[in-house]
Amino acid sequence: MVYTNERNFAAILQLRPARKDVVDFVFDELRRKGDVFITKEVNFKTGVDLYLTSSSFAKSLGERLKRKFKGKIILSRSLYGYNREKSKEVYRLTVCFRLD
Repeated sequence: MVYTNERNFAAILQLRPARKDVVDFVFDELRRKGDVFITKEVNFKTGVDLYLTSSSFAKSLGERLKRKFKGKIILSRSLYGYNREKSKEVYRLTVCFRLD
């Protein structure tokens, strides 16, 4: 099971363009990991956005995609909120993978 009904997400993995072999690799890695899920999938004409529950896994998956498929990754983060218990800002990560 790769999908979940939760609405929370920590990272967005953008695949541009969404070739079948790249998408299959991402789903295989998600199944192998087991504790990271997709909360939402949005298809565009230029690719696909996968909303994931782990930002550290999204970042490492972007690096693995870069090594395997010879593309480039762009990392960006946006401020989501503030955790009052830990007195820290909470960010959401966006990992954009583009094939050359």
